[in-house]
Amino acid sequence: MRRAILLVPLLYVSHSLAQNAPMSPDQPWHGTEERNVVAEAKNFRDSRFNVDPIKFYSLAELVDLAESNNPATRVAWERARAQAAALGVARSELYPTLAAAALSRTERGSILFGSQFIRQTIQEFQVAMDLNYRIFDFGARAGRIDAARAQVLAANFAFNDTHRNVIFQVEQAYYRLLRFMGQEEAARASLSNAQTVQQAAEDRLAHGLATLPDELEARSATAQAEYDLQAVLGAEEIARGDLATALGTSATAVIHPLPLSQVPIPQSISDSAEKAITRALEKRPDLLQQVAAIRSANARVEEARAAYYPTLSLRARPTAEALYGVQQQNPSTDTAGLYGGLSFNLQWTIFDGGARKNRLAEAQANVHAAEAQAKAISNQIEDEVWTAYSNLNTAFRQRQAAVALLEAASQSYAAALESYNYGVRSFLDVTAAQRTLAQARSADVLARTQVLSAFADLAFRTGDSIQPKKARPGP
Repeated sequence: MRRAILLVPLLYVSHSLAQNAPMSPDQPWHGTEERNVVAEAKNFRDSRFNVDPIKFYSLAELVDLAESNNPATRVAWERARAQAAALGVARSELYPTLAAAALSRTERGSILFGSQFIRQTIQEFQVAMDLNYRIFDFGARAGRIDAARAQVLAANFAFNDTHRNVIFQVEQAYYRLLRFMGQEEAARASLSNAQTVQQAAEDRLAHGLATLPDELEARSATAQAEYDLQAVLGAEEIARGDLATALGTSATAVIHPLPLSQVPIPQSISDSAEKAITRALEKRPDLLQQVAAIRSANARVEEARAAYYPTLSLRARPTAEALYGVQQQNPSTDTAGLYGGLSFNLQWTIFDGGARKNRLAEAQANVHAAEAQAKAISNQIEDEVWTAYSNLNTAFRQRQAAVALLEAASQSYAAALESYNYGVRSFLDVTAAQRTLAQARSADVLARTQVLSAFADLAFRTGDSIQPKKARPGP
């Protein structure tokens, strides 16, 4: 009865601690460990760094923060370290393995000697060692080491490529934020112009020089300008969150970039498209990573070929043993010695049903696949660089057109408003000039940031953004 009483609470505790599936699919599941998991997840949020809310950051400073704090760089770095450790494991096969064990045992009992039992005690102590060493294997270990070494190179190139992507992510978020900040400034100027036109229409209506539809049209234009401003402000908030996320901090962090007016706008590019493509094929870490993968695949081929040949191993097992014994009414005795054995093991697989043949064919196919993948990446890089180069030249031309458009639209608006005040032009002419000026301001901001973004994109496609001791081809 006592066992049954104790069994009931034990069953209850085991049932309460079990992680069972929900009883039905119509409700969310909340397990007993959910609170602990939520607490652990909070630690990751609290570990993020803080940004100075009053400082104005340049792009270079933001890139440095992102490279130090973006979790993606940490992930790639730890993977590279893990691959370096895997190389150490592969290299360890070149050395012997040595294991040691110590054993101490005492036996006490009675043995029948003649017509009586005599108590006997035996104390035994052993120290044994086991040495194993593969003398040669016709390149199997060398193939594994070469494959691991190539995988370390691939992991390092992947780490560099992560930095390239993080830098590009920060640059794009930075220029996108600058664009919306510039468009906010343009939207506020357009709102001010709309309010000026509305005031002029109201004044002329008060003096009987304008009609009510003119004044209503002016109010509509002002409301539209206010609507456009709020849309820009919302997009600017999202861009700030994107930039903060790219840095590796909270999306709510307050980050102040340098104003667009303080960022120099490049006017041209000195390199030709052919030079940019050549540079990309030499520096792109994703292509170099694939070349390292080809090295690894070739090393696996050598490893697979070595399976056709025998392996020779050495094993030594020295053992030091000490014995002490005593029998009742007899003097004690002891002995010690070094024992063990030495053996060579030659192993050669004669027939395996085609396993080695198929492993070798698989390894060779992997080499061809890696080479084809490298060619595909190379073609993709050429296309990416060509597209980025063309986009940059287009951005230069659009920038020139936007400058001319803004100058002409500003003059047209000023002339239309002045003529309207003198009663020479109609209100429709003023509102049309106002809309054109608003579009020209937005186009000017967009054109400036497109040049910066296109420069960053070209540096990203060519791999220039991660090259040391060389000025990047962008601001």
